[in-house]
Amino acid sequence: MSSATQTTAAILLITVSTIAFGGLSLLMHLVRRIPGYLDNPVRRALWTAGHAHAGVLVLFALVALLYLDGADYGDGMRTLIRTLLVAAPILMPIGFFLSVVRPSDTRPNKLIWLVGVGGVSLMAGTLLLGIGLL
Repeated sequence: MSSATQTTAAILLITVSTIAFGGLSLLMHLVRRIPGYLDNPVRRALWTAGHAHAGVLVLFALVALLYLDGADYGDGMRTLIRTLLVAAPILMPIGFFLSVVRPSDTRPNKLIWLVGVGGVSLMAGTLLLGIGLL
């Protein structure tokens, strides 16, 4: 595993603790019946989706990184793919969370577009990695 890939994997592994903290925070919102979360189905659904996407996409990126150094690409393309794979678990959850920041929000704001940008990042990174492995 290259040094750059190993550093990226290390950073992703460190973020798992922040995802766990986020899960604990969501659980505390439920247990303590915090207004603006439990009684707001839109906010609850988007925050749950943000948390779930963060966890799944970090794990996905870690697995994809195992294959990156085997792709038939130069350093520049590997850096691009690495960046695209890491951007998805950052952008998608941020889009979910920041689109309903206020407890009174009943509709997502314009920051929900970050979810789509994260999705495009994921698609581009996996497509490039797959092609490089063929």
